[in-house]
Parts: sequence; C-alpha cells; structure tokens
Amino acid sequence: MYEEIRTVIEVISAIMCLILLRFLTKPYRITGESRYIGLPLGIGFLGVTYVISAFAFYEPRIFGPNTIYFQLIARTFAFIFIAVTYFFSKKSTKNNPLIWKVALTLLVGVLIVLFLIISIPDITLPDYRITRNYFRVLDLTTILYICIHTFRSYVEKPDQKTIWIPLSFIILLVSQYSVFLFQLDGSLSALFAGLILRLVFLSILLFVSFGTFYSTEKEVQR
Repeated sequence: MYEEIRTVIEVISAIMCLILLRFLTKPYRITGESRYIGLPLGIGFLGVTYVISAFAFYEPRIFGPNTIYFQLIARTFAFIFIAVTYFFSKKSTKNNPLIWKVALTLLVGVLIVLFLIISIPDITLPDYRITRNYFRVLDLTTILYICIHTFRSYVEKPDQKTIWIPLSFIILLVSQYSVFLFQLDGSLSALFAGLILRLVFLSILLFVSFGTFYSTEKEVQR
C-alpha cells in the first residue's frame, strides 16, 4: 500500500511541475533575459526527480543502484537554480550579462561533472544514509534563503498576490524538514506530512502562476 500511495503522490507532483513549466518559461519568452531561465530549470529538475521516484516505487528494478544519488543531486540543484534566479531577479542581465552567464555555466558544469561521477560503473560512492542528510541540510539552507528573499520582496512591495510566494516556500521548507525528520527517525507520519505539504507548495505555485498568466493574457488582448 505504501508503494502505491507514494507512486501516486510522485506522479501528481511530476504532472504539476510539468504544468508549472508552461507558466514559468513565460517571463523568459517575454523579456528574453536569461536570468529567468533558472526558475523553470529548477522546477524541471524537481519534476524529473518525481518521475524517477514514481518509477522507482512502481518498478524498483528499472533503475540502477546509483539512481538515488542522481535524485539527491538533481533535487539540490533544482533548489539552487531557483535561489540563483531570485538572487539575480533585481539585477538585469542585459546590463551585466557576464555574471549571470558565469554563474549559470558553473552550476551546469558542476552538475554535469557530478552526474558523470555517479554514472561511472562500479564506483564507490559515500554511504547514502549519511550523504542524503548532508544534501537535505543544504536543501533546507537554500530554501531558507529563498524564503527570506521572497519575503523581503513582499515587504518592499506589499501585494495580496505576492504574499503567496514566500508562503509557498515556507511550506516547502517545512515539507523538506518533515522528510528530513523521517530520514533521522523513520517516522512515516513525518514523511507523509512532508509529501502532502509538497503538494500544497506546488498547488500554490500553480495558483499564483495561473493568476499571473491569465492577467497577462487579458492585458495583451486589450
């Protein structure tokens, strides 16, 4: 029963990420500024990890033993891409494109190198249970930065719509912390609380993204 429920949650999460990609690529298509590409990249990587999880729980033999490390890295870099996007959100890359390009190139380069390392056959990787805890702490730290940044942006320009952004990332932070507790003590209640909060986080992003997309479409039609 656990595998079936977990598979359903992962599939729903992946579908929600796929829908989000349509909305989150719009700022880049409209402005042409590469600083906005990090957000869809982050959500895209999250969606990939959810797809892998769905297959892993539905048919565990379909992936090799190093797949779990791929998920750790992809999830962490998803959050890092989002954090970097928010960091550069107030810095136009048209005026200073080199900094963003260097940052993006370094991130992608490190990501590729890590993927290549875990793809080497018979390579001895660090203990997964210890490694995942380090990655989870890094995830929590990155999401905390995103929470602080988005909340500051809301304080500078208060708006009923934008308040949902920091709120959604706070929910994501609690979600990741709940899963972290599961990793530490094996509490299934903490795990499912984290999974449900993840769906809440994605639902809020979808709500905000759809509202923004719909408003933009109406303005264009006028």
